[in-house]
Amino acid sequence: MSRRLPVVAVVGRPNVGKSTFFNRVLGHRMAIVDDHPGVTRDRNFAPADWAGNEFFLVDTGGVIEGSDEPLDVLVRNQALAAIEEADLVLLMVDGKAGVHPLDERLSDVVRDFRRPIIVVVNKVDNLPADQSHHDFWRLGLGEPFPVSSLSGKGSGDLLDIVVSKIPETARAEDEADLRIAVLGRPNVGKSSLVNRLFGEDRVIVSDAPGTTRDPIDSWLQYHGQRLVFVDTAGLRRHSRVRGSIEYYSVLRTHRVIREADVCLVLVDASEGIHNQDLKILEAAWEAGCGVLLGVNKWDLMEKDHRSASEFEEVMRQRAPFLRGVPVLFLSALTGQRVRKSLDLLLEVADERRKRILTHEVNEVLEGLVRRQPPPHSRGRQVKLRYGTQGEVEPPTFVIFSNLPREVPEHYVRFLQNGFRAAWGFKGSPIRVRLRGSHPERGRAP
Repeated sequence: MSRRLPVVAVVGRPNVGKSTFFNRVLGHRMAIVDDHPGVTRDRNFAPADWAGNEFFLVDTGGVIEGSDEPLDVLVRNQALAAIEEADLVLLMVDGKAGVHPLDERLSDVVRDFRRPIIVVVNKVDNLPADQSHHDFWRLGLGEPFPVSSLSGKGSGDLLDIVVSKIPETARAEDEADLRIAVLGRPNVGKSSLVNRLFGEDRVIVSDAPGTTRDPIDSWLQYHGQRLVFVDTAGLRRHSRVRGSIEYYSVLRTHRVIREADVCLVLVDASEGIHNQDLKILEAAWEAGCGVLLGVNKWDLMEKDHRSASEFEEVMRQRAPFLRGVPVLFLSALTGQRVRKSLDLLLEVADERRKRILTHEVNEVLEGLVRRQPPPHSRGRQVKLRYGTQGEVEPPTFVIFSNLPREVPEHYVRFLQNGFRAAWGFKGSPIRVRLRGSHPERGRAP
């Protein structure tokens, strides 16, 4: 069952360590960090996980409250948009510098949004001896929490508090049988397709790109299942995202992808496959969603009997993972094959839920290993002893090996392709996890 991921926004004046904290939580360097204030101008956001609790973490630029400089105004507006979108706000301050007038101004602004707030006092490196963080009680936002983003001190304790304060967002089980995100670049016809499916104007349709700002839910009963379609704002390249409103509509769209069961990704037949189309498809695939590719405006194409197959071949040459994705050539304007998309979406959802018996997994695994054994590692034989399907949605297989860390990525892809050839999993990604084992726990292929 999918669920809405909460948003945690990190805000503060320049150079208090927001990006360092952001990178620390994610576990890798994603945001640019520099001693000069104002380095973070475009917003960063990424999914984060702590103790099994998932949320979106948003890194914002340094806010200079009261400045009329154009760049300061832009950064401030984007930070305020992040607060508006957030379920929880981390107001970060500098423990070494003490309470700054800009901290006091910003705390007044944040308080007006009526969001849960945690005051995070960064750069407190000498814990627990250093108690300077208590000075920040004067902001009037509750107990200040000390951390050192650089060394990681206090970060785990802070994240425990964060996950305890973010709202419970699990969907009710009877809300929908299938959640479908309609994705694509601006103006490829997403809203027109949703309107055609529902037989009425459910969402605003315009020739101007970017008409849809927020995800919009529409409900449909089909073949005994309750489907919810989420029509999203068009996803542009980050370099083309302008303004806080459009930026956070992109954040909402990425969140919708992670909450969806199946993604219907539309491309414009008259424009072919763009790099951004591939990035959208890859984002849905990597998130574990089922994927259906809809090639819209097919009615405008001059076609012969080879057009559709040639289009598919070009697409799959550019992105081999798309060999598992079904393609539907349609027209939202005329209704051509639009109804068929519902049948394909249900089929993809069923494939994503499919479970394979353990004995079948091992029979196919043995055959694959006989055909192409895993490569040796530093003179040692790598053995795949046995396997089982651990999860569905997406289908995830656990393979036990004597040397799980030595199985190369290309061999994992070989196994994924072999499993797809055996069982289909049409439109669904397949995940393979390697685990350590001992010989007595299972049979060796």
